[in-house]
Amino acid sequence: MPILNKDMTLCISLSARPSNNGTRFHNHLYEQLGLNWIYKAFAPTDLAQAIAGVRGLGIRGCAVSMPYKEDVIALVDVMDPSAKAIDSVNTIVNDGGRLTAYNTDYTAIEQLLQSNAVPTDYSVLVLGAGGMAKATVAALRDAGFKDVTVVARNEGPGRALAEQYGFAWSADLGSAASGTGTADMLINVTPIGMAGGPDAAALPFPQEAIDAAKVVFDVVALPAETPLIKAGRAAGKTVITGAEVATIQALEQFVLYTGVRPTDEQIRAAEDFTRAQ
Repeated sequence: MPILNKDMTLCISLSARPSNNGTRFHNHLYEQLGLNWIYKAFAPTDLAQAIAGVRGLGIRGCAVSMPYKEDVIALVDVMDPSAKAIDSVNTIVNDGGRLTAYNTDYTAIEQLLQSNAVPTDYSVLVLGAGGMAKATVAALRDAGFKDVTVVARNEGPGRALAEQYGFAWSADLGSAASGTGTADMLINVTPIGMAGGPDAAALPFPQEAIDAAKVVFDVVALPAETPLIKAGRAAGKTVITGAEVATIQALEQFVLYTGVRPTDEQIRAAEDFTRAQ
């Protein structure tokens, strides 16, 4: 990494609980490509002031994580169709003080469903109704899934999200999927299982639901092996990890920020470096 200097371009991430995943991934690619750039993670104490800092300091790019993906909408100038369609932002690009919001989470979910060849006739339970849930549910709909239930205790956002895409809503797992509380594919889009959180050791779905499922998908990226992913592997299920989501969405952010698409070899090297932490 080059020594800090006045000509260096800065990109950042904003999250309630920052990790080193994006920092390591982006900085490793900067180094491989010889870019005079640097990436730093922050936990903002005031979101509006943080976004004002992005604008005022000329910070080129800003990744947005839970729980800010919807709150930043009022703070940007332009909503790209990728973000506007689902009212959720995970990427902000600063062009001379004009902030444009994007969502690369959708792209990551879409690609992983395809690469894992998940049958579209599978029943699906999506646990959560926040910004990441919006990207996930939209990707499921656009991929052709029909039997999807959004499980969220807060009826307002949960029902609204489900109905927007023609899916079902349930307040709890016990009443979801015709009362069975399980489905062919389980997707966790809540912070349950996230390192450093109050539920870091918890399972978002009960073991019996995991045992009955065929695919277990956790969008939580840290740790890469969440309790849900470990339980899914132990039960012999196909697992899709949040670390995979993080790599794809971070790559698309990198391209938006820099205008450069790394080679497959460079991406693999950055991914290996990130996971070696």
